[in-house]
Amino acid sequence: MIETLFIATLACIAANVFAAVADYAKAGFVLKNSAEVHVPESAVPYLATLKLAGAIGLVAGLTVARWLGIAAGIGLVLFFIGALVAHIRTRVFYNIAFPG
Repeated sequence: MIETLFIATLACIAANVFAAVADYAKAGFVLKNSAEVHVPESAVPYLATLKLAGAIGLVAGLTVARWLGIAAGIGLVLFFIGALVAHIRTRVFYNIAFPG
């Protein structure tokens, strides 16, 4: 079980770092998705920072202090619940799998 959680944590770190880099680079798919769910383009870098902070917190939880990883995990769950709410509110369901 511990190995499974470790692998899932590494996957979550990688996914959030990838998403944050794409957000900072203002990739086309990021801007298209944010426009569809009515998130202003000016908010994208702030959202990227939250994702990156969550990923760094997960790394810290694996290496330095377990409580940091727990706090980062809770923060990321809340972040992606907010993303799900944004998708549901705007009825954009075709790409809801990622925040889900």
